[in-house]
Amino acid sequence: MQGVNLPWRKANPRMACQSVAAVMDEQALLGLNPNADARYRQRAMAYFEQLKESQDAWEVCAEALAKGIYNDDHVKFFCFQVLEHQIKFRHAGLSAVQQQLIRETLMKWLQCQLMNAQPEKPFIRNKAAQVFALTFIMEYLTLWPKFFFDILSLVGLNPHGVDVYLRTLMAIDAEVVDRDILHTPEETRRNTLIKDTMREQCIPSLVESWFQILQTYQQSHPELTCQCLEVVGAYVSWIDLNLIANDRFVNLLLSQMSVEELREEACDCLFEIVNKGMDPVDKTKLLVGCCCRFLFLLFLYPQEEDVDFLAKFSRLVNGMGQSLVLSWTKLAKAGNVKDAAETLQAVEAKVPLLLQLLVHEDDDISANIVGFCYEYLHVLKQLPQLTDQQKTNIEAIMLAVMKKLTYDDEYNFENEGEDEAMFVEYRKQLKMLLDRLAQVSPELLLEAVRRVFTNTMQTWQTAPFMEVEVAIRLLYMLGEALPASHGAHFSGDTAKTSALQDMMRTLVSCGVSSYQHTSVSLEFFETVVRYDKFFIVEPQHIPNVLMAFLDQRGLRHNSPKVRSRVAYLFSRFIKTLHYSFILCVCPLSRKMASWRC
Repeated sequence: MQGVNLPWRKANPRMACQSVAAVMDEQALLGLNPNADARYRQRAMAYFEQLKESQDAWEVCAEALAKGIYNDDHVKFFCFQVLEHQIKFRHAGLSAVQQQLIRETLMKWLQCQLMNAQPEKPFIRNKAAQVFALTFIMEYLTLWPKFFFDILSLVGLNPHGVDVYLRTLMAIDAEVVDRDILHTPEETRRNTLIKDTMREQCIPSLVESWFQILQTYQQSHPELTCQCLEVVGAYVSWIDLNLIANDRFVNLLLSQMSVEELREEACDCLFEIVNKGMDPVDKTKLLVGCCCRFLFLLFLYPQEEDVDFLAKFSRLVNGMGQSLVLSWTKLAKAGNVKDAAETLQAVEAKVPLLLQLLVHEDDDISANIVGFCYEYLHVLKQLPQLTDQQKTNIEAIMLAVMKKLTYDDEYNFENEGEDEAMFVEYRKQLKMLLDRLAQVSPELLLEAVRRVFTNTMQTWQTAPFMEVEVAIRLLYMLGEALPASHGAHFSGDTAKTSALQDMMRTLVSCGVSSYQHTSVSLEFFETVVRYDKFFIVEPQHIPNVLMAFLDQRGLRHNSPKVRSRVAYLFSRFIKTLHYSFILCVCPLSRKMASWRC
C-alpha cells in the first residue's frame, strides 16, 4: 500500500533483558521436568493452582518472563500458562496496574526475543502467541487500540520478532474468525466488532507489513515467508480484497510459485484469494490476467515427481475454474452477454490444464480437479449448441474418466485397506462425471463406451485384468448414466437399444466370464443382473449365463467374496426373469426345479 506510515520498519530495540531474581518455588519448578518423579510433579501442580488463584502471586511469573530469568523451557511455558489463565479467566478482576503489567511483560519478553541469538522453541513461541492473542481480544477495543502498531514498531524486520508477530496473527484468527470454534452470542458480537475496528484502523498497515515480509524474506527465511502466506490466506476471507488482489501483491505471490520452498503455501494463499466473493466481472478480470497466464507457463515445468505441490496446484486450478463458472452463471442470468462470453472463453482456456490434471497418474491430483470438470460440463449442458472444440473437450474428458476408472497393479482385492477405500470413493466421483457426460452428450458417451468395450472384448484373453474389468464396468455404468424406466434399456431409442444389445450379446457370448480375476468375475455378474431385461429380448443366452452362475465361475468360485455376491445376484436374476419363464426356456432350469423340490 502506498502512503501507509510504517514506523516499525525503522525501529531498533533499546531495552536490554535484565536478570533480577524472582521469588518462585524452585522445588515446585523441578516437577515441571517430564522426567521428574511423582512427588515433584504433584508439587508443581499444586503450585500452579496456587498461582492461578492468588490475587498477585502470578506476578512473579510475569517478572520471570519480562526479565528472562529462567533458561528452562518448561519453566517458561509454565509462566506463560499462568499468565494465560489470568488473562482468560480473571482479566476483568485485575487492577489497572496489573493489566498494565501484563502488557509490559509481553512487550519486554518480545524485546528480549529480538536480541537473542537463537529463537525460543516453537512450543514456547506458540504459547506466547496465544497469550498475545488473548490480551488483544480483551484489550484491543478499550485499553490497547495500538496493539499492532506497538508490536510492528518494536519488531521491525527482525526475523525473531516477525515470527512471533505472524504466530500472533494466526492465534488471533483462531480466536476471532475460525468458524469451527463455537462462540457465545456475546463473543460473536465482540469478534464482529473487533474485525470491524481492525478494518477501519489497521488492516492496510498489516497488509503492507505482509508485503514487506514476503518481499524481504523469500530468499533468506523461506519459513517466515510461508508463515506470512498462511496469514494472508487466513485473513483474506474478511478483509478488503482490493488490498491483496492487485498487480503488486498478486505478482509477488505468483513469483513465489516458482520457488520450491514457497510454492505450496503460495498455492494455498492464491486459492483463498480466488475463493473470495467478488463481483463476477472483477473476478473474471483477476483470473484472466497475469495469474492465469503464469499458471499455464508454470505447469509446463517438469514437476511430475512433486505430487504434493501438484495436488495443491490442482486444487488451485479447480478453485479458479469453479469461480469462473460461478461468474459465468451470474452474468448469464443477468443477461450480460458480452461479459458472459468473455468469462466462458476464460473457462475454456483452462480446459487443457484441467485435462492434464484430470488424467494425472496420482489420484489425489486428479480428484482435486473433478469439481471444476463437473461444473464445466454443467455449463456445456446449458448451451444451445456445442462448438467442435467443445465436443472435442467432451471426448477428451470421457477418455480421461475411462482411463482413471482403471485399477492399478497395487490394488489389494483380498485385503482392502485405506488406500483401496480411497480409490473406491474416487471412482464414485468419476461416476458423477460420467453421469454428467451422459446428460451433455449421451450419443458421444454411448459411442465411446461401445468402442472401448468392443476393442477390449476382442482381446480379453491377453488383456490385463484392469482393462477387462473397466470395459465391463463402463457397460454397467451406462445403465445409470443413460437411465430407462423400470430398467427397460432394450426398448425405445433404437440407437441406444441396438448399442446396448450388441454389447450385452458380446459380453455373454465371448467367454469373458472365464477370466481368472475376482474383479472381472464380479463385474460380469453385476452387469448381467443390471441388464436382466436383455434376456427377455434374447432368451437363447440364458443357459450359458445360468451355467456361469452355477459353476466355478460363480457359486463354485474359489473366492468366498465372489461366491457370496454371486449367490445374492443369482437370486435377483431368477426372481426378475420369473421361475416359470426359465422352466419353459432352459432344460437346465428343469433340473434346478427338481433340486428345489
